Amino acid sequence: METFQFLWIICLLSGELICGGVAQLVHCNAAEREALLDLKMGLNDSWNRLSSWHGTNCCQWSGIACHNTTGAVLAVDLPNSSGRQPLGGEIRPSLAKLKSLKHLDLSGNNFTGKIPHFLSSLENLQYLNLSYAGFSGAIPPNLGNLSSLQFLDVSYWGLTVDNLEWVSGLLSLKYLAMNSVHLSKLGGEWIEPLNKLPLLSELHLEYCGLSGFSYSLPSLNFTSLKVLNLQGSLFKAKLPTWLANISSLVSVDIGNSMLTGRIPLGFGELPNLQSLKLNYNLKLSASCFQLFARSWKKIQILDLSINGLHGRLPTLLGNMTSLIHFDLHFNYIEGGIPSSIGKLSNLQYIDLYLNNLTGSLPDSIGQLRNLVELRLNSNLLQGSIPSSIGNLQRLTTLTLASNKLNGTLPDSIGLLSELSSLDVSLNKLTGVISEAHFRRLGKLEKIDLSENSFILNVSSNWVPPFQVIFLQMGSCHLGPSFPSWLRSQKQVQVLDFSGAGISGSIPKCLEGHIPNPFNVTSYANVDLSSNQFKGPIPLPNVFLLDLSNNQFSGSIPENIGQVMSMLSFLSLSGNELTGAIPVSIGEISLDVLDLSKNNLAGSIPSSIGNCSSLTVLDLQKNNLSGGIPNSIGQITGLQTLHLSNNQLSGKIPSSLQNLSKLETLDFGNNMLTGNLPRWIGEDFPRLRILSLRSNKFSGELPLALSNLSSLQILDLAENQLNGSIPANLSNLKAMTQQQNVNHYLLYGTLSEHHNYQENIYVTINGLELRYTRTLSLLTSIDMSGNNLSGELPEAITKLVGLEVLNLSRNHISGQIPKSISELRQLLSLDLSGNRLSGPIPQSISSLTFLGNLNVSNNNLSGIIPSTNQMSTFNASSFAGNPGLCGDPLTVKCSNDSNNGGDNYPDGGGKADQADNGNGFIDKWFYMSIGVGFAAGLLLPYLVFAMKRSWGGVYFAFVDGTAYRLSSEKMKAATRRRNRGAR
Repeated sequence: METFQFLWIICLLSGELICGGVAQLVHCNAAEREALLDLKMGLNDSWNRLSSWHGTNCCQWSGIACHNTTGAVLAVDLPNSSGRQPLGGEIRPSLAKLKSLKHLDLSGNNFTGKIPHFLSSLENLQYLNLSYAGFSGAIPPNLGNLSSLQFLDVSYWGLTVDNLEWVSGLLSLKYLAMNSVHLSKLGGEWIEPLNKLPLLSELHLEYCGLSGFSYSLPSLNFTSLKVLNLQGSLFKAKLPTWLANISSLVSVDIGNSMLTGRIPLGFGELPNLQSLKLNYNLKLSASCFQLFARSWKKIQILDLSINGLHGRLPTLLGNMTSLIHFDLHFNYIEGGIPSSIGKLSNLQYIDLYLNNLTGSLPDSIGQLRNLVELRLNSNLLQGSIPSSIGNLQRLTTLTLASNKLNGTLPDSIGLLSELSSLDVSLNKLTGVISEAHFRRLGKLEKIDLSENSFILNVSSNWVPPFQVIFLQMGSCHLGPSFPSWLRSQKQVQVLDFSGAGISGSIPKCLEGHIPNPFNVTSYANVDLSSNQFKGPIPLPNVFLLDLSNNQFSGSIPENIGQVMSMLSFLSLSGNELTGAIPVSIGEISLDVLDLSKNNLAGSIPSSIGNCSSLTVLDLQKNNLSGGIPNSIGQITGLQTLHLSNNQLSGKIPSSLQNLSKLETLDFGNNMLTGNLPRWIGEDFPRLRILSLRSNKFSGELPLALSNLSSLQILDLAENQLNGSIPANLSNLKAMTQQQNVNHYLLYGTLSEHHNYQENIYVTINGLELRYTRTLSLLTSIDMSGNNLSGELPEAITKLVGLEVLNLSRNHISGQIPKSISELRQLLSLDLSGNRLSGPIPQSISSLTFLGNLNVSNNNLSGIIPSTNQMSTFNASSFAGNPGLCGDPLTVKCSNDSNNGGDNYPDGGGKADQADNGNGFIDKWFYMSIGVGFAAGLLLPYLVFAMKRSWGGVYFAFVDGTAYRLSSEKMKAATRRRNRGAR
């Protein structure tokens, strides 16, 4: 690619110029000296960059160059380099007196006003650079009079062009840059004027708002064009075919430009093309097999990432032997990686992240001896990692995470002496990791072996050759003792030893107030969760500390606020901590505070309101008492608040209505009193979860609850609420639609490495179940155990996404609405212990997902529907209704009840007798279906009813399985949806 630094090229080669400070052979013209002094007078030069501009010979001045015989000024070169104060002020018309001027560079300064019109009078000008110089407004069209101009750069976001016809007058132009200039009004008319410039070699129109193409040109005159850069445009159109016919092209960049349609196959036949970047065009597609079967003779850089590429990579890919940079990440490529990839001996960078690649890694990948980065994460690759990977002696980054790789990690990886990042997490790898795997990895800064089944087996006196920053070995077996080699690591910022089978106490050398505790930097992330650590809580001054699910005991140190001043994320959940929450906790700028599931006592300190950055406050399952502090209302960024399962009393403070970003409000299982505040339904537009169960709330349900359009879980059970159920609950928008997509509810600013995962306990059929990773799929209403009266509003059946409905143990009267069948997603329905009357609607049989039904202890009458899985429920679901008859009750229906009335079953009576015995077969057929439903849907409930402690284990297993199967791909799917929203 050509560059056009004319000043220095001419100075050094042509002999035409005398450059400032180089020689004193000639004196400048007096009139031109005065013109330059006048120019200086108009400039703001706070750094005295023009301090040399004095005396009689202007040819010696900084930034000035003269003709070597006449002394005429040929160049004014005043660009602003980084680190210096830019020139400001105005460009005075005296500049136009420099009639011989060939080179003018004012780039990077901070002038005001428009580009001066008088520049068009500099008819000898060959080089003009006004880029990012502070000029604004329209670019003057009379610049088109500069017929000698070869280089023009007017890049700047403050400039505009409404018509580009003036450019066609620049017949000598070789280089044109108008990056960030507003060209959106041109449509597709920007091409024709440029097509009239036969010498144009480089065209840079990045982020100009270009919005169209011309698809037919009278003739193609871009015969000299080598560099075309149109990235950041707004085309929303397909590429014209003529673009792939410009045989002179060396480099093309039209990335992030909203291109549609297919990539022209002609790009692969351009004889001089070395670089093609069409990345981040979501609707731009191509068949990999067709596209990469072309010749691509000189291609070195190919970036087609974040597009719609599909199909398989062909064997002919191996013919692209000049390839250096190959990036196809975030596409839809399937099939295997062809073994011919080993022929790409010049390849330095390959990124196939987030595709659908299958098969095993070819052994030939070890032939890519110039490879520096290899990224194949988030695919479906299987098999083992080939030992030939140890041949890649220049490799710095190896990322194979989130595949289905199995077998062991080859110890040949230990030969990769340049390796700085190793990530094989989220696979199915097994086996022993020994010192041999790290023997030459002295430059290693990131290790992620998590979510595999490795066993680390190194000697007790091993000193690793590396100093890592990211050390993630979650789920690897490191125990039973704490790894002593960690003492040698001085730079750790992220430490994850979660689920590593470590027991005992943290070694003394790694805790307390010693200099540089934990041997990690002050901004480190330390995760030692889910082990068996004992003893007191250590206090390292780190950024993130997760010690959850261990056996730490004792109290939280009173001075935690002073010692851990850097802390942003603190989780001590699931330990055996006692004592009070220290007042000094309010001195830490925490983002996440999780002290749940301990034995903490005393009141919640009001100082916690000083943690103004908190997004998560979880204090559930402790022995805290007293009232909810008013100061919590000061934490206006709070998103999730868990205070359930304590001994808190008093009313909900009105200051909480300031928490407008709240998504979870969980105060269940306390001793709170008073009416439900109306503002709960008015001030929490983002609220997903509202759990106030098992308190002493009284009064009627506020009508404003219907305003909670994001609400998915409403749990008001076991209180003293009265009045009727508001019909406007049908306005709960999130429950009016099925929740099909699982969004992980993650909070905290550390999402790249660590975060807080939302959780809630939901009671279904008497079992308390903890939801985490599948929580966003659940929709539930539980108002059981109150004093609610009136009829069951039919409007509630408009909540068609509802999965759990429990209104049991109230005083609700009237009939079960026939429209109950609209709740097709119902998994559990409990209306027991009310005053309902009339029949059970036959339409209830259409609720095919229903796994739990209880309408016992009401005044229902008539025949029990028996089709579909209604035949799977036992007698306890219907007991206590003297008027009900039919299976599974022992009360048989009389002929009268079988021969008339609203309860007459579908297809019953004489029609059955006319079926010549087939009714008997059908009955057993449906009964067999019922047994299937019962086994699949009810067996967990029956088992857990016998031994409830198994319930948590079962649902934890289901939750964990869902995570394991979808964790990385779910995030990928989310990014695929979000990337179209730009």
